[in-house]
Amino acid sequence: MFPLKDDLASRMFPFVTVLLIFANALVFVYQASLQIGAASLDPRAAEDFVLEFGLVPCRLTGACAAPSGPPHPVVTVFSSMFLHGGFLHIMGNMLYLWIFGNNVEDTLGHGRYLAFYLLSGILAALVQTAFHTDSRVPMIGASGAVAGVLGAYLLLFPHATILTLLILGFFIRLVHMPAVIVLGFWFVVQFANGLIERSLGDVAGGVAWFAHIGGFLAGMALLFLMRPRRWARL
Repeated sequence: MFPLKDDLASRMFPFVTVLLIFANALVFVYQASLQIGAASLDPRAAEDFVLEFGLVPCRLTGACAAPSGPPHPVVTVFSSMFLHGGFLHIMGNMLYLWIFGNNVEDTLGHGRYLAFYLLSGILAALVQTAFHTDSRVPMIGASGAVAGVLGAYLLLFPHATILTLLILGFFIRLVHMPAVIVLGFWFVVQFANGLIERSLGDVAGGVAWFAHIGGFLAGMALLFLMRPRRWARL
């Protein structure tokens, strides 16, 4: 199930959403340049960049030593939101942000939306860290912050229509589905994978499932705290 677009028009241009997409793309291009130049320059440049600016849970909790120089582990809670592990990783996150972010920004306003996005990402990172306090694997990606946007969108526009690419084996079709089904299914998948990860150990393909879950729930809670100007236009 891959959402492609919704049927809600924004009343104002989503400056912050576009700015966030641009910032993520810019950092990803820099990461790619490190990877491309690794063979002739420093073979570990791209990996070291992720280790330096990605969130390593054990460094944040003090379960392992952090590098003596900057950035401080607390700073990586923020910087990790703008790093990605590959083209599909950033494309998926930015697609979701583009589809659902503009309407949440329209509701909250530019300033509150930016604070909402960053807080969702921070809380998502803290939830993931709480479940993997000893992990030395850097957590990167905008998924937690984007999950917050999804949680807010679900509360604001549950009956919005989402154009979705549905793939069931050989059955491939474009369908229009209510947001409550698309986003509800997304959350169930994250929750189920989180449970599987907890039962099998830290072996679930390197995906920060609890960051997704935490970000989604954080987005719902933050929506109430930030008191949007309107709840829906449906």
